[in-house]
Amino acid sequence: MGGEVVIGRGLTLDNPVGAASGTFGYGFEAERMGNLAGLGAVFTKGTTVDPRPGNAPPRIAEVPGGMLNSIGLQNPGVEVVASEYAPRWRGWAPRVIVNVAGATIEDYVRVCQRLDPVPEVAAVELNISCPNIAHGLDLGVDPRAAAACTRAVRAVTGKALIVKLTPNVTDIAEIGRAVQDGGADAVSAVNTYLGLKWSSNRGRPVLPGAGMAGLSGPAIKPLAMAAVARLVAALSIPVIGIGGIASAEDAREFLELGARAVQIGTANFYRPGIAAACAAELQNGRGAA
Repeated sequence: MGGEVVIGRGLTLDNPVGAASGTFGYGFEAERMGNLAGLGAVFTKGTTVDPRPGNAPPRIAEVPGGMLNSIGLQNPGVEVVASEYAPRWRGWAPRVIVNVAGATIEDYVRVCQRLDPVPEVAAVELNISCPNIAHGLDLGVDPRAAAACTRAVRAVTGKALIVKLTPNVTDIAEIGRAVQDGGADAVSAVNTYLGLKWSSNRGRPVLPGAGMAGLSGPAIKPLAMAAVARLVAALSIPVIGIGGIASAEDAREFLELGARAVQIGTANFYRPGIAAACAAELQNGRGAA
């Protein structure tokens, strides 16, 4: 269960454990700390056409069983990622999969076109489900828009194409079938759930604006597993499970449920070496449910 994993279209991982987008930067901090060895994949921060400063602080709030984040896709833009970051990934053992975000389908196309000739980019993960930007989430809740975005990107890249799905929909399997029909090689699920934390002292949400943010961490694991189960039953392409994974046992449960691989996210913040540790435990046959 902890060995080589074939995702599709030439994308093969040494093992099924990856670090989730938004929780691992572009991998450079983990490289300095020695936490890359043993990982199957690094899913980078969401990358957009132009640089983004992200949302105004505060951006993170702790809640029971997890955290809320409203980072706002802070990133240096695709040109920096392609020309400055990618050469630094050369020789890494984990495959680097760039998470791609945008406000329009054309944004996704432009980013993926720029990344397509970059050899260090093993695949792209379309983030059509970010809950803390004004646009982008719309694509992930409409099956026709999700399929259209997938088809448009499929037309401009030969790399493996993974589509990251939002759980904030009535029927996640319907969105999964739409992107499968649009040419996705795999789906990753789930992105964060919409949540809000209220401050009674201030009489307003803890986080700025409307206070809506993405909920992640152990609290969402049962919900994420239910979404993954629906996708596994509905799709013929691989499903990469995400949501509340904080141990090798958690990862094994997703894999036994039918996920082809998993991503570890929030747990990276309080235990930076957890993803590699989980991969090692799975490969050694530990972490039994």
